[in-house]
Amino acid sequence: MSIRVETGGLLTTVQDSGRFGFQKYGVLASGAMDTAALRLANLLAGNQEGAAALEITLLGPKLVFEKSAVIALAGGNLSPAADDVRLPLWRPVYIPAGTRLTFGRAVSGCRTYLAVAGGIHVPEVMGSRSTYLRAGMGGYHGRALQAGDVLETGASLAWQDMASDKAVVLPWGASHELRPAYQDHPVLRVVRGPEYALFDEESRRKLWRERFRVTPQSDRMGYRLEGVPLALAEPLDMVSSAVGAGTIQVPPEGHPIVLLADRQTTGGYPRIAHVISVDLPLIAQVKPGGQIRFEEVSLEEAQDVYVMREHSIAQFKQGLALQAR
Repeated sequence: MSIRVETGGLLTTVQDSGRFGFQKYGVLASGAMDTAALRLANLLAGNQEGAAALEITLLGPKLVFEKSAVIALAGGNLSPAADDVRLPLWRPVYIPAGTRLTFGRAVSGCRTYLAVAGGIHVPEVMGSRSTYLRAGMGGYHGRALQAGDVLETGASLAWQDMASDKAVVLPWGASHELRPAYQDHPVLRVVRGPEYALFDEESRRKLWRERFRVTPQSDRMGYRLEGVPLALAEPLDMVSSAVGAGTIQVPPEGHPIVLLADRQTTGGYPRIAHVISVDLPLIAQVKPGGQIRFEEVSLEEAQDVYVMREHSIAQFKQGLALQAR
């Protein structure tokens, strides 16, 4: 089964759950910016939750399905439509052969994930199909999709064979409680970073009190924030240290950077805080110009909400397995 790309959109790439086990060699993890949306879209499409899907940013592509398929869309609402008929998010949808899938304005969020039953089949590179654009690695020839590309997908599932020449929304989906609580201007929960205590007292107060604006220079590597500058109490010469998804670094000019999917493996800027993993999907859906605020939680609280989310997803998987019988 194949999907023909008529237009590639602003930035449409193949992403899965990431490329892990190679960061010690300087190879980035990459993967989906909004891992919750990727996982739920894949589960709804009948895939393993980390399977390769399309990450669609702000301005979506035009895609023609050359064979029938079951798809699921999750994440930001970029007004998807099948032959001009609006489609819902967070539900599986049967798409007949010849259907043109298009996207319109960004109603909410800025990234949609399109999972196709069977997954997107591109070669694995170091155990992952994710695209790392700067290195031209993985995905579809290491780049964003463009007109004329043809994507191969995995084998169809039995319940794809429906006698319909129009898109059909299937009668199950992800509940509101399971979806991330996206907002244009979210409050992100964070834990203190290793160098938090080295910032002056006023900067530490500002971190919790002020809002920071996401700049247009933000990308998959990290979100650059503008607002009141943060400053160290004294100059510091740091040895490069480990960073992860959600690490908040503060360069010398004082404007924080929240590291995301294409983050580097180490960094030499002080780490004032870390966004907890459950809230990373929230920042991944903030458009340039959006504002964010930080709220401190303990490590124990961060672990508790992570366990609760994973328990909810596990229950959802069990329910889908029963539905498929």
